[in-house]
Amino acid sequence: MTAAEKILYRIMDANYNRAKEALRVAEDIRRFSRLKKNQAKAWKTARHQLTRILLGLPRGYQDLVTCRDVPRDPGRTGTIRDKKGKLKLHDLLFANIQRAQEALRVLEECSKIVNPKSAAAFARLRFHIYDLEKRTAAAI
Repeated sequence: MTAAEKILYRIMDANYNRAKEALRVAEDIRRFSRLKKNQAKAWKTARHQLTRILLGLPRGYQDLVTCRDVPRDPGRTGTIRDKKGKLKLHDLLFANIQRAQEALRVLEECSKIVNPKSAAAFARLRFHIYDLEKRTAAAI
C-alpha cells in the first residue's frame, strides 16, 4: 500500500468510526426516549447500512484498521461544546446526527478514489440521514 493510500484509508477509518458511533448515539437516544422504537429502528438500519457499504470496498475493514494510528491522531480529544452547562439531550442527539452527516460526506469523497460505486452508496445514505434528521426533529 502506498503512503497516499495509507492516508486515504486512515481518513476513511476515522470517519467510518465517527459516523458509526454518532448513529449509535442517535439510535440509543431514540430507543430510550418515550415510545420512539420506530425511529430507533431507522437509526439502527442506517448504522448497519453504513457497515455494509464499507465492507463492499475493494480493500476491507482490516486494511482500514491497519492504517489506524490512534496515538498520533490529532482529533481524538474532540467533544460536543456545552453552552454554559446547558447541554440537553436533544442537543446531543442533533450534534451526533450532524457528525454522522459530515463523516458520511468525507467517506463519500474519499470513496470516489477507491470505489465510485461505494461513493454513490455513501451519498444515498447521507441523504437518508438528512431525511431521518427531519423526521426526528418533527417528532420531538
